Amino acid sequence: MSMEQLRYKLPSKAQGKASDAILVGVTASGNCEVLLEKDGDAAHCSIDIQTSARGFGQIWQAVLTDFAERQNAGGLKIEIHDVGATPAVVSLRLDQAIEAWENEHGQ
Repeated sequence: MSMEQLRYKLPSKAQGKASDAILVGVTASGNCEVLLEKDGDAAHCSIDIQTSARGFGQIWQAVLTDFAERQNAGGLKIEIHDVGATPAVVSLRLDQAIEAWENEHGQ
């Protein structure tokens, strides 16, 4: 199965918490895995997606824009490995990753 690569750089409020890399989710059918790491640009989040579902760039753009507007993701590099997750599952995993990032050190 060929994978599609998508890349986005979206404006977002700065993430003030420092943390080690965070991984949530699983790479299984109908799910996705999200990895967060610190990045240098505090005004944007960079998102790299590897997905088995080709041709859904506009849907990815909508889900990720909503996420970047709702969450403090500026200064984060986000990698998503998707195996056919629905937009709701992607949004849930992204929110879980931010929550884990912010709570890693009990802050």
